[in-house]
Amino acid sequence: MNRIISENMDKIKALCILYNVKSLFAFGSICTDNFTDKSDIDLLISFKKMKYIDYADKYFDLADKFEELFNRPVDLVTDKSLSNPYFIKSINQTKTLLYE
Repeated sequence: MNRIISENMDKIKALCILYNVKSLFAFGSICTDNFTDKSDIDLLISFKKMKYIDYADKYFDLADKFEELFNRPVDLVTDKSLSNPYFIKSINQTKTLLYE
């Protein structure tokens, strides 16, 4: 696991608990040798059931918190937004569980 993730696991877990996250995976370059100082961090998230009105606030607030934590752009992808089978296959090739 990349140091930027492993050194922040306690903070990642705390954010997941605070924001009602069901599961969180890292995927893409952060999970490979292709990660650089200029890379963003790709995260796949599944939220616990919540009121629809709270969903957007939780999503955007959490995305901001992860960007602050990692000090770089974060692409926060929700499991419900996935429909492209090629993208799903690409995610599944590199994804690493961070929280469940």
